[in-house]
Amino acid sequence: MRLVVTPLKWLAVVVVAVLATVLAVRAWQVQQGPPLRLWHTFAPHELDAAAIDRSDWAGYLAAEAAAFDEVRREVTQKLPDEDRVPANRYFDGAPMYPGRFAQDWNRSFVLTPSGPPVGAVVLLHGLTDSPYSSRHVAQVYRDAGFVAVAIRLPGHGTVPGGLARVHWQDWSAATRLAVREAVKRSGPGKPLHLVGYSNGGALATKYALEALDDPALPQPTRVVLLSPMIGITAMARFAGVLGWPAVLPAFAKAAWLGIVPEFNPFKFNSFPVNAARQSSLVAAALQEAISRRAKDGGLAGLPPVLTFQSVVDFTVSTRAIVDALYAAVPKNGSELVLFDLNRNVRYGPLLAAGESRSPAQLLPPAPRSYAVSVVTNAGPDTREVVERRVDAGSADERVRALGLAFPTDVFSLSHIALPFPVEDGLYGLAPDLREDFGVRLGALAPRGERGALVVSVDALTRLQSNPFMPYLLDRVREGVAAAGK
Repeated sequence: MRLVVTPLKWLAVVVVAVLATVLAVRAWQVQQGPPLRLWHTFAPHELDAAAIDRSDWAGYLAAEAAAFDEVRREVTQKLPDEDRVPANRYFDGAPMYPGRFAQDWNRSFVLTPSGPPVGAVVLLHGLTDSPYSSRHVAQVYRDAGFVAVAIRLPGHGTVPGGLARVHWQDWSAATRLAVREAVKRSGPGKPLHLVGYSNGGALATKYALEALDDPALPQPTRVVLLSPMIGITAMARFAGVLGWPAVLPAFAKAAWLGIVPEFNPFKFNSFPVNAARQSSLVAAALQEAISRRAKDGGLAGLPPVLTFQSVVDFTVSTRAIVDALYAAVPKNGSELVLFDLNRNVRYGPLLAAGESRSPAQLLPPAPRSYAVSVVTNAGPDTREVVERRVDAGSADERVRALGLAFPTDVFSLSHIALPFPVEDGLYGLAPDLREDFGVRLGALAPRGERGALVVSVDALTRLQSNPFMPYLLDRVREGVAAAGK
């Protein structure tokens, strides 16, 4: 009997062969990297989505405290001698050990105004991040009379191993819990704002859409996004495949995209495959929800969305913010703020292909249903910046001097820079010396021989604070002031 091989069978054979090759190469690669440590292999117990939906704020904080106690017992107190080094945040003798600070910003926190709250804000941090990234914006809201609830999303703040087991539904449930607590503290009928950074931006936007469908969910009156994760890369979409070899104990390291020393007190450096997969699932669910509601004309009830985004962003897609989110927003007072490259820096051919594009190349032609403000050089021969603004429904540009400038050695903002002022004690270019978190990551300008540092020079040269933070905070204040009228 003659065996007939159809084109479909040939395609299946090719796909299997390619997949097997990819997995074999992946298994070999991970064996070349550093070994897993306690903070990679241990994960504390956390509430799942169902338990979070049943919980209140006190119950969530109690579970959070128990998780941190587990980390202290199972990681900090069991560290082998080789991990008891000054550059390890889990060593209680290290200068960046969070337990030594007056406040551990890895944990959920609430800021309350001096008088009765005039509104409430929920702040959602990014992937591998912690509530530390929410504190500067939270203080602006607190000073304006809002109660600010900054929740630690499950899997974060403790050990990177926690992110290897978390599910995105847990983050959504935590968002709903934080909103319930914020509304409870402010009282009914008050303005409710959501502020989301990176992955937290996707969660904030997704909640706002869910609230349009579910009358039981308090509806936000304003959404503020910083470097929001609206778009995903193809690599992130299929990241889960890279972790498949980890089903075999000998290849456990395949569950990690990066195994890096943990010297940052408020952010994980190591990155599990599951974290990339779960964040990609959030973005995919968000884009599906936007697309579905836009087709049905159901975005009319969406609150105004104010987004701050760098034109160049290694982590999220700036174009997806324009094409997937802002292309669908109604004319409701939404605005997109873009931070341009420093056009005064003559990098020319050193810029990667496509990265020198102007904001105009990212945007549809005016008039648009939303306002656009571009923070860019006042001219080609100056570091001073201006705001170039086009209102919704208009094609006329208004220019406003900001009294700010690019630092001489900065060619662009970055994904991680937006929530932090240059005075931030950890990430600032000119850190406030009154804050001591054991290391000043943003102020380092390393010059020397490769291999001498426990951190890659690439990580240190990425801009970690925002020279235009005064402008960003002023724009946030405008929205807060308008909410009180």
